Parts: sequence; C-alpha cells; structure tokens
Amino acid sequence: MSVIGSLFGRSPIRPMQAHMQAATECASQVPALLAAMAAGDGDAIERERAKIDELEHRADQLKHEIRSHLPKRLFMAVERRDMLEILDYQDSVADVAQDVAELAALRRMKTPAPLVAPLAALADAALKTCAQSATIINELDELVETGFGRHEVARVEEMIRRLNELESEADEAGEAALRVLFSIEDELGVGAYYWYDLIRWVGDIADFAERAGNRIRLLIAS
Repeated sequence: MSVIGSLFGRSPIRPMQAHMQAATECASQVPALLAAMAAGDGDAIERERAKIDELEHRADQLKHEIRSHLPKRLFMAVERRDMLEILDYQDSVADVAQDVAELAALRRMKTPAPLVAPLAALADAALKTCAQSATIINELDELVETGFGRHEVARVEEMIRRLNELESEADEAGEAALRVLFSIEDELGVGAYYWYDLIRWVGDIADFAERAGNRIRLLIAS
C-alpha cells in the first residue's frame, strides 16, 4: 500500500493535510534562495533551486495520488470537487515557488541592493500566510468529526479572518517591493521585467495559500 493509500485508510482528509505541508515546505525554501541571490552566489542559487525542485516533485506525487484515491463523495457537505479545488490552490503554492527558483537560476539573478530588504519582507509575509493556511487545512478533520459544530466553525472562521489579514500584509509588502523596483527600473533596463515577475510570483505564494484556506469558508457556509 502506498503512503497516501495508508493515509486514506485512516482519514480521507489526512492526505490533503500532508499535501499542504509539502507545498508549505517547498515555499519555505524561498528565503534561502533570496539570500543566495542577494549574495550573487550562483552555486548556492542552483543548490536552492534543486531543493525546491525536489520538494515540488514530492508535492506533485502526493497530488497525483490524492486525485487517484479521492472518492466521489466524502463526509457531510464535503464533496470531491471541493477537495480538488483546495488541492489545486495548495499545489499552486509549490508551483509558484518552483517558478521563482527557475527564473532565479536560469538568469543567474543577483538582487540589486535596494531590493534585498523588500524582497525578504515579502517572502516572510508570504510564508506567514502559508503557515496560517496550513493551520486551517489541519482543522478539516476536526470540522468533519464535529459535524461542522458551532464551536469548531467559530474557531476556524477566526483563523480565516487572520489568514486574510496576513495575505493583506503580503500584498502591502509586494507593493512596497514594486515601488522600489520602479524607482530603479531605468538602471536595470530590460532586467526590470524579470524582477517584476519574480516579485509578483513571491506574492502569489500568499495569494494561493489564502485561496486554499478561504475555500474552507465556503464549506462551512454550504
């Protein structure tokens, strides 16, 4: 029996939680990648890219196994399409982290000094959003076991409120990084285009994490 199969034997929710953890681990390597870029260390950038690729591949394997094993209907108001939508958002967290690493490695990007601190702040805000989303996903089994009981629902709704706050903070950090980028874009020339993509992608990590957690709100309301 596969690892994912054994998880399904215990709970149909556990594999989703395992996948979110894998996606979060993938995104968690981005600060180290940014540190290598700030140092202009091409070899370190390649090493961090390899780590992210490996973690993204692990998340992909989990995703494919979940899709293969997920039954047509789970419990209560939780349906297969709901789980698959959450799964897609979770998977996008890992995919975007990989996109960031590939761009940095292929272009051997060295971070301009004015962008080092804003990018680090953005990555930190994005990872806090991921961590909060993972906490919410970890409440799925409790929601199901309590039959979406009032107390548990209220607790999760408060978690989602905090998730939205964290994603807003990531948005603000992304805007701050873009303002710095636009202030030096003449110096960067065509390279500014790639920095724009990289900043937006780091911000997308927070966006997709928020979408995964927010999808739980719709389950609660259904």
